This record gives sequence, C-alpha cells and structure tokens, in this order.
Amino acid sequence: MDNRVMIIAGMHRSGTSLISHWLNTCGLNLGETLLGPDIGNIEGHYEDVDFYCFHEYTLAANNLSRFGFISHPAPALNHYQHEKLKSIISLKNSTNTQWGWKDPRTCLFFASYRQLLPDAFYLNVIRDYSSTVSSLIRRDFEHHSTKYLKRGRLQRFIWEYFKKAGRKRKFFRQLTAYYLRIWIAYNQEILNNMETLPHDKYLTIDYLGLINHDKEIFSTINNWGFDLRYYDFKSIFKSTLMNQVDDIDHFVKDSALLQTAKTLQAKLKSICI
Repeated sequence: MDNRVMIIAGMHRSGTSLISHWLNTCGLNLGETLLGPDIGNIEGHYEDVDFYCFHEYTLAANNLSRFGFISHPAPALNHYQHEKLKSIISLKNSTNTQWGWKDPRTCLFFASYRQLLPDAFYLNVIRDYSSTVSSLIRRDFEHHSTKYLKRGRLQRFIWEYFKKAGRKRKFFRQLTAYYLRIWIAYNQEILNNMETLPHDKYLTIDYLGLINHDKEIFSTINNWGFDLRYYDFKSIFKSTLMNQVDDIDHFVKDSALLQTAKTLQAKLKSICI
C-alpha cells in the first residue's frame, strides 16, 4: 500500500489545532478518536488519542512531564516503546492510504518517526515566542481562575477587582523563562529535523500563514500526493479565539536566553510561508 503520511509538528499553543482542524475538514484522516475541547482550545485539539497516549506514557516512564514540558531532548525509545510505536503506525497504515496526526510532543521523538516513517511529510507550524509563551501562561492562569469563579459573590468580586491582575503578573514573572526554554527546545528540534530531510519533504508555515496562503499550502500538500478537497481556511479561522499577545521580554532576566529565542525565531521565520 502506497501510504501518504503527514506529521503536523509544532510547539504547544502554536496553532497546530487550528491547522489540523482545517486539514481534517479538507479530508485528511487525523485519527479515529480525537482529543476533545478544553480550556484554551474550545474548538477541539484534533489530536489522535493513540499518539497522545503513547507520548504521555513514554514521557512519564522516563520521569518527565507527561505534557512534554521539557527543555532538553527526550531519551531515545527503548525496545518496548519502539515496538509499541511501530504497531500504532502499522495499524494506521493498514486502514488509511492517507493519514496524519498532530501532537506537539511529536517534536520530542523526531528520530524515531524518521526511522519508522522515512517517507513521511512534515508540516511545521511556527508561532513567535511572545505569542506562544503568553498563550501558555494565560491558559494556566485561566485554569487557576476557575476555582475563584466558583465561589460566592463577594469572593468573586474581590478576585475580579482586587486580586486577579496582581496574580496574573505573578504568573508571568514565574513562568515566562520556564516556557521560553521549552519554546526554544521544541523549535530547535523542528529546525534540526528539517536539516535531515530533503526540501520536498517538509513545508514550514507561520501559524497565521493560512489566512493569506491557504491555497498555496493546499496545492503543496496535494503535490505531495495527498488527495484532499480544498476548503477555505477563513471559514474555520475565528479571530475572536486568538489570545491577546503580551510583551514578555521584560519578564526574562537572562539576556542570553532571550537572544537565543530571538535568533532561533529569525531563522525559522526566514523559511516560513
């Protein structure tokens, strides 16, 4: 069977769910069971539960964050993990001639996927570090806020008008450098992976690139051998769901860390559509 497989790769909160939504609407099978909506992603994640659970299990087995919030390369798969992943891929290949998946933690296991799927195509999704990091922190803060919104009227009033703003600033002070390191790790993995691939095996797009370039991107994907039907991306994109972007630079005390992020971002942006 001549399968066509697309790996949608990108950091958490980089727009991969939105782009996967579009591809799924265009007819790409992204999994039989997809992860549903949640705070910060009310339209759904469009993540294949099989890959999602595999990544969670593998990271937890190595005593790492199951969410994939790590700023260093993940350990290589052991024999059991390799065979488990191989069986997942084999099942997908046996039931679909064209398919793909999206889970940000895929970026941590590129070496294994290159070995098991040497002919796969990669759609890399890039979002600037300020937007990504602020989106991650805002999502964390929204989870934190929900417990106050369930309390009585007086406590909700005190939270909304006296405590909320200060607590949000505290979140940014505590988490900005942490998430920036993770952004660097993921996007460096994407760049490293591209450097191992032929140029016709990947496409790198800005997370909002589909607004003006969806037909161009769609044409490239079909030229890869996928048989999809075009659907206007603007019919899916909802600007009201985009988070406010915060200026995070002043929360980063390590100037070298900030410069690393800026240099990496410039490299990636230079090859994005």
